[in-house]
Amino acid sequence: MMTTSPFAGEEALPKDVLDVDYNARASVSEQAFADEMARYRRLSEEACAPLGGLRDVVYDQTSGETLDIFGVREGEARPVFLFVHGGYWRALSKQDSGFMASMLAQKGIATAVVDYTLAPAVSLSEIVRQVRAALAFLWREGKVHGVDPERIFVGGSSAGGHLTGALLSAGWHEEFGIPTNVIKGAMPVSGLFHLAPIARSFVQEWMSLTPQEVADLSPAENIPASGPPIIVAYAEGEPAGFRRQSRAYHEMWSAAGLTSTLMEVPDRHHFDVISDLADADTDLARALVAMIEGSPERAAA
Repeated sequence: MMTTSPFAGEEALPKDVLDVDYNARASVSEQAFADEMARYRRLSEEACAPLGGLRDVVYDQTSGETLDIFGVREGEARPVFLFVHGGYWRALSKQDSGFMASMLAQKGIATAVVDYTLAPAVSLSEIVRQVRAALAFLWREGKVHGVDPERIFVGGSSAGGHLTGALLSAGWHEEFGIPTNVIKGAMPVSGLFHLAPIARSFVQEWMSLTPQEVADLSPAENIPASGPPIIVAYAEGEPAGFRRQSRAYHEMWSAAGLTSTLMEVPDRHHFDVISDLADADTDLARALVAMIEGSPERAAA
């Protein structure tokens, strides 16, 4: 039984340290950052265009937000990987997020990429609500769109890693009318799992996190009693805060008696690590496919 939270050390860090440790953009050159942003879009277009797919499907009537689904086949309900983009909750979109669709389609796996309203136009509470609504939509309406609602896997990068954790968290499923075991596996990459240090950093300038949001929306504060196997991945070249958060979340998930694999990806930084999912020959892509193909539901199908 864990007596001290592995996140406890964050409380002692001053703001100037947190500002460095959570500044992913400053961890690479301006050119490297620009190149990766362009690469997300290019890889996504290359992966998704040949697949056709379903675009701009409204998953939430309240916000009008949409998702795209790729790699489905008529007459077949495929397992699906729901990917949630990062961008510190204020940047990027589903157009930058489908780069794994071709790789997964070749394995008989569909990909769903989701848009959510960006901060500061809405609060993090609303962003989390929207992403949970997207998951609930796939569970309720998935069969109509070629998706097997009993084989839903989720993942995301950076802020999307946090939102993946929010989907794994306890205590929200009844409100959306879905089972607590809706997720069969997850891969948060370079994620943020405790918001307290984020609320004390420069990110607070556009997030305006309240103490209640820190408590309610921190995956580390809402570990479920039961949950699917997860792969907590991060890049070797991550800023220190992202490394600490991934390791600590893995520790907490494991201490709760749940299955977690911690994966450090060598020779990658915060922005290029997630692009490995476009290439079936990378360790990250292999791990994702193995998780999906190795699930009991996949084996039974």
